[in-house]
Amino acid sequence: MPWVESNSLSFSARHDSSQRDEANRVLDALERFRDDVRGLFERTPGEVAVVLHPRSAALTLAHPWLPLARMLAAPASRRYFAGWFSESEIHVLAPSALERRASAVPGSREALLLSPEHEYAHIVLGANNPALPPPFSIASFRSYVHWAWLCEGAATWLAGQTRHLRAAIVRRLREGGRPEFPPAPRDAMLLGGTVFVLLERLAGAAAAAELATSPLDGGSRALIAEAFGRQTPSVERDWRAELDSLTA
Repeated sequence: MPWVESNSLSFSARHDSSQRDEANRVLDALERFRDDVRGLFERTPGEVAVVLHPRSAALTLAHPWLPLARMLAAPASRRYFAGWFSESEIHVLAPSALERRASAVPGSREALLLSPEHEYAHIVLGANNPALPPPFSIASFRSYVHWAWLCEGAATWLAGQTRHLRAAIVRRLREGGRPEFPPAPRDAMLLGGTVFVLLERLAGAAAAAELATSPLDGGSRALIAEAFGRQTPSVERDWRAELDSLTA
């Protein structure tokens, strides 16, 4: 099948000619998402290209950083690395491929279908925080790994995926031992978003967005203490209580 292009006000999509309806649904969802996050961030880039891949192998070949990120992640979270991003382009599996990638556990399909929003969230975060990628280089990928709980956690929270990942989080907690706080790079995709969800519930979405765009000059625990307005051990106790409630 030949590749064709579909367009919306802020996005364009390159896709297989048989997936025009899927592409239009993705574009519509991204336009709504951009409108939703506009009130939280100063910059919400437009003129973003979306490449919809019908197969995982093609996606992996398109972005060599993606398999590296998957390798660093806990097994329970690897299926949710279903796209990647640059300054003005998103590569992601097409919706039908995302559905095939989903597991049978509740929420897996819903979380994966939000992958385009997740990747666009990365572009928004990078546009509003110069310490975060894109663009990618060896140095910026190293920074991405170091701050993975913030990079992936903020994108997962912003895209609305965290609530759909409960089953995957429970699997991680049962199989992987006691997680670090803030979450280690291997846990960033699954557990990073829970930090932002907790902050949003306590202080509002604007506070969570401010954490995502904070200068990264100090350590992670100091950044969390400043965002929550109290000592990190107190925040950690609340966070672990949240995780315990998921497995109850």
